[in-house]
Amino acid sequence: MNESKPGVSQNLVCVFCRKNDDCPSKYGEKKTNEKWNLTVHYYCLLMSSGIWQRGKEEEGVYGFLIEDIRKEVNRASKLKCSICKKTGASIGCVEPRCKRSYHFPCGLQRECIFQFTGNFASFCWKHRPVQIITSNNCRDSLPCTICLEFIEPIPTYSILRSPCCKNAWFHRECLQVQAINAGVFFFRCTICNNSDIFQKEMLRMGIHIPEKDASWELEENAYQELLQHYERCDVRRCRCKEGREYNAPDSKWEIKRCQCCGSSGTHLACSSLRSWEQNWECLECRGILYNSDFQKAQKRTLPNGNNGGITDCLLEESSPKLPRQSPGAQHKDLLRQGSKFRRDISTIMVDLGFQIKKKTKKLYINKSNIWNSALNGFRNKNFNPSYTIEVAYVNENDHFGQEHPGSKQEFLSLLMQHLENSPLFEGSLSKNLSLNSQALKENLYYEAGKMLAISLVHGGPSPGFFSKTLFNCLVYGPENTQPIIDDVSDFDVAQIIIRINTATNMTDLNSVINECWNYLELIGCLRLVTSLSDKYMLAKDILVYHVIKRVQAPFER
Repeated sequence: MNESKPGVSQNLVCVFCRKNDDCPSKYGEKKTNEKWNLTVHYYCLLMSSGIWQRGKEEEGVYGFLIEDIRKEVNRASKLKCSICKKTGASIGCVEPRCKRSYHFPCGLQRECIFQFTGNFASFCWKHRPVQIITSNNCRDSLPCTICLEFIEPIPTYSILRSPCCKNAWFHRECLQVQAINAGVFFFRCTICNNSDIFQKEMLRMGIHIPEKDASWELEENAYQELLQHYERCDVRRCRCKEGREYNAPDSKWEIKRCQCCGSSGTHLACSSLRSWEQNWECLECRGILYNSDFQKAQKRTLPNGNNGGITDCLLEESSPKLPRQSPGAQHKDLLRQGSKFRRDISTIMVDLGFQIKKKTKKLYINKSNIWNSALNGFRNKNFNPSYTIEVAYVNENDHFGQEHPGSKQEFLSLLMQHLENSPLFEGSLSKNLSLNSQALKENLYYEAGKMLAISLVHGGPSPGFFSKTLFNCLVYGPENTQPIIDDVSDFDVAQIIIRINTATNMTDLNSVINECWNYLELIGCLRLVTSLSDKYMLAKDILVYHVIKRVQAPFER
């Protein structure tokens, strides 16, 4: 097709709507065939009721043959526009009994809807599809999630709601501009990133989604600077001797970036990650995902007033249908238990301290391999935990076997630091037990417990990295401990729990259960859900399994 330059075609009028406007977001691309002296808007051509694409894409105009276009123009010249009353109305409403015809620009002005899919149907202002909202609890204005201007959350022609996110609202114009820029591969809900359901609804409501790549993908070297990966370990205690910027692929010193923001990193060894494929998120993102969203979910109320409101703590309290102690009684019980425990543990520590004998036992410790050195020393048949510990530092590369006097306090501190970041525990700061089959096989959980006890009795640091849940499990027993969402280090499991707790109706709840059916069945948490309040027990079951029951074997060590 012989096309004129853009500057030349700007003054030429479209043979269908007879306008010379060149506005791709409203009328589609404007094209001119110089050989046949013919100019069309893409949308005017596409939506015309009496023409079909009979040629290949490169033939005629967008695959519409020139002779067919002329026939359609001739047909439209006999039809009067129901809006501007001028001839040339090539588009008709698809409602069988409706006789309205109009130009494409006139249809836009009168708020007709044009569906850019299937048979490219057009609906007049009387028969256009609408979005039906069963209930709308949002009475206040909400921002358009694209331009952020506040709008009334009422579905109209110019205001559309996302089908997948109930509180996501858009201006029609914002959506259309975004669809043209994003194309079919990147146009999706701005809140949840859903594309299938979102695109289907937007096409039904007359948003044109071009089958092309995103505009930013077509620009050469558009985001070249983003190809530079973030490579720095940002954890509080970096263990790499080469520094925080050191990155050694396929080793424990490979840097793993936060899976959420990508702007923070950690060495695998510094966060006890066993492989690069394991999920990891930085403290900031973890706080947003696990705390902020979760706290907001606690303030929502159930749509059915008979079920009662959601309690202040979704996971730590029982279901509203079950009897429970008053908050005051619970608080007093915890205070009494805590006070009694403090008295008991202090007495035990004093008694154990008096049992340490003056006889000494020397441990030979290699600082570069603190774990194996301590393990060998404590497993030695001559080691007695009631003896006073002396430490001597040795270097395995020193062929003369020289030893240097060491500090017991330093040794125990280094040992606790290694335990904190070992594969026996999981979590960023507050640690819980992990499930490590190799450690179980080698009885390392028992050895770790022995090391913790030795550190406490011999004046070393306490395990300050324990989470409150792990501490309560060890002191009061797993059966008397209720874990919280912060104890879940697995991002996918945490998201399942959050989605269950934030479900506002049975449809959403059953949808989550169906998606996670195999997982729930595998962990023995698949239960019959008959009311929305059952979600509390389901979330609690998943929490207890993942944090406590899953690591029952390490606990028993």
